[in-house]
Amino acid sequence: MKSRYWAILSTLVALLFTALPALAADSSLGPANAARFGFWTLVPPLVAITLAFITRNVVLSLFLGVFSGAMLLETKGFNLYDGMIDSFLRVSREVLGSLADPWNAGIVLQCLAIGGLIALVSKMGGARAIAEALARKARTPRSSQFVTWLMGLFIFFDDYANSLTIGPIMRPVTDRMRVSREKLAFIIDATAAPIAGIALISTWVAYEVGLIKDGFSAIGLEANAYTSFVETIPYRFYNIFILLFVLAGIMFMREFGPMLKAERRARREGKVLDDNAKPMVADEATDLEPEEHVVPSIWNAIIPIGTLIAAAFLGFYFNGYHSINGGDNAALQALLNESPMSFTAIRECFGASDASVVLFQSALIAGIVAMTMGVAKRIFSVEQAIGTWVQGVKSLNITAVILLLAWSLSGMIKELGTAAWLVSVLSDSMPAYLLPSIIFIMGSIISFATGTSYGTMGILMPLAIPLAWAIAPEHEYLILNIGAVLTGAIFGDHCSPISDTTILSSMGAASDHIDHTRTQLPYAVTVAVMAVLCGYLPAGLGLPVGLTLPLGCAAVIALVYFAGKKVEA
Repeated sequence: MKSRYWAILSTLVALLFTALPALAADSSLGPANAARFGFWTLVPPLVAITLAFITRNVVLSLFLGVFSGAMLLETKGFNLYDGMIDSFLRVSREVLGSLADPWNAGIVLQCLAIGGLIALVSKMGGARAIAEALARKARTPRSSQFVTWLMGLFIFFDDYANSLTIGPIMRPVTDRMRVSREKLAFIIDATAAPIAGIALISTWVAYEVGLIKDGFSAIGLEANAYTSFVETIPYRFYNIFILLFVLAGIMFMREFGPMLKAERRARREGKVLDDNAKPMVADEATDLEPEEHVVPSIWNAIIPIGTLIAAAFLGFYFNGYHSINGGDNAALQALLNESPMSFTAIRECFGASDASVVLFQSALIAGIVAMTMGVAKRIFSVEQAIGTWVQGVKSLNITAVILLLAWSLSGMIKELGTAAWLVSVLSDSMPAYLLPSIIFIMGSIISFATGTSYGTMGILMPLAIPLAWAIAPEHEYLILNIGAVLTGAIFGDHCSPISDTTILSSMGAASDHIDHTRTQLPYAVTVAVMAVLCGYLPAGLGLPVGLTLPLGCAAVIALVYFAGKKVEA
């Protein structure tokens, strides 16, 4: 009997190690699998999202979501035993494939490196000094939230940098002002993807402009893709409305839904976290206090974090510069040689850069600067500096695990063709005035279910541009529908529990991830409904955007004031 079990175990181990080098999810199989599985392609995201809310355990929920997708792909007939074994092996391949992807690896390393940087800044007393300095300006819950919102607008160039930088800086201030971690995470999340998606220069622009350009080529339209991208900004109703929604809530100090309960708990009881919360950061990151002999100085935070931001800006430019010069686009290469510092050149370089690598390198440089400062000021020794950095890295291990599982789920969803099936179901014939609203709703559903804005844009843009042009070959109508694609995709990136930006916002705020998702989801859905009713429907009916946008903004402000309830000081 023992030999039989040993044989089975040996076979499993052999299968595992022979299967690991195989490629992960194959997205080219998506359309065929969408036709094969139909509604069942929704099982993995539904399992992950539903279990996340029920169990409040993100790791388990994501794992079971990936496993359910693997079961669909690997189970043959009713042979459940082999299906279980093959599914487990598939999950391991997906995780390995996610980590092997250079972009994903860069994001994981970036998170870990920034964790090390924040630990050093905290140990040097920089975080405490910044908190004390901001506390003198942010003396109330309102002003502390406003400063957080304002910082989110300043870090417009990348949503990851936004999520990872603002939280650790503002967390001590908002904690002191009894602002809930859920509200802090919401403000961070709402100023990450929504602002990066409409910024004139950001790590998003090249991808968005590239999709527009390809769509124009498909219909034989000669138009400047970047100019068209800029023209979509007034039609990015969700992005604009969510930024205004956050500001109105801060100014009126009114909340509703689960966020009202969280804010009242924080104000009345001083509990910035729920009693059952599991913050997306370990104790190593929150227990790092400076020694008694350390004199807190804001420069111990400003210089390292300023180095991070400055190195990121320079890195985006030079990384993109070398990428373009190493490519085959002669026109862009000529532009960089003739006018390297022009707005167009900077925009193209930012777009062509590998943001994950640049941010990782920037975080490393900033960490070295922080170590050097600490050692030079005799705050800690070289050995202690390295130990502190490692301690900060350890605090974000859980984030790396969750990101890997979220990416694995995304890969599984692509191979199953979940987005392709949703598009086929939702894209029936419709009146011209409804098309922008339908596109926005489709983008919202797909991005929420898949947790990716880039993937949603890539799916919908090639469909939306030819469809809009065929229904009404007018430039303004085409721009409206392009804006609906880009904005609907950002909805899911903002609020889906399996979106990497949502995860990073929870991490930056040290909030419970499920509490963050649960409290911000009613807000995001409400603003999405407002984007349809006050934005895409009137615009589709022909109302000028110069009138639609101000009326929509007024409606959002009124909603916050009349639907929200006062949070006690």
